[in-house]
Amino acid sequence: MSRAAEESNRRMLRARDAMDRGYAQPLDVPALARIAHVSQAHFARTFRATFGETPHRYLQRRRVERAMFLLRETDRSVTDICFQVGFGSPGTFSRTFRDIVGRSPRAYRQESVTAAVPTCFAMAWMRPSD
Repeated sequence: MSRAAEESNRRMLRARDAMDRGYAQPLDVPALARIAHVSQAHFARTFRATFGETPHRYLQRRRVERAMFLLRETDRSVTDICFQVGFGSPGTFSRTFRDIVGRSPRAYRQESVTAAVPTCFAMAWMRPSD
């Protein structure tokens, strides 16, 4: 790998790390391009080429991953989780969550709660019968 490619990768990793740390903050392409020390157009193009998705989609996915954890592990309302992970409206949150996960946040929470059974019961239930 050339030195220029390594430097480009470092810049993109720096921006991606900033998204991972500050996923709940309002991050946009101009701010991320400044972190990577490149122009906005170059940043968007290079980020997609490096990671296989746009910066916006990566940030949405990161926020949804965190929301999935909070839906499973807390009893906070879906609206509270929506704002906590950085979405600006519950409608956008629900639509994005459904696009990425395949079901609504409420359905995800219900399914993950019902799936949390003791291992001994799950093993007995799934044991093949002769």
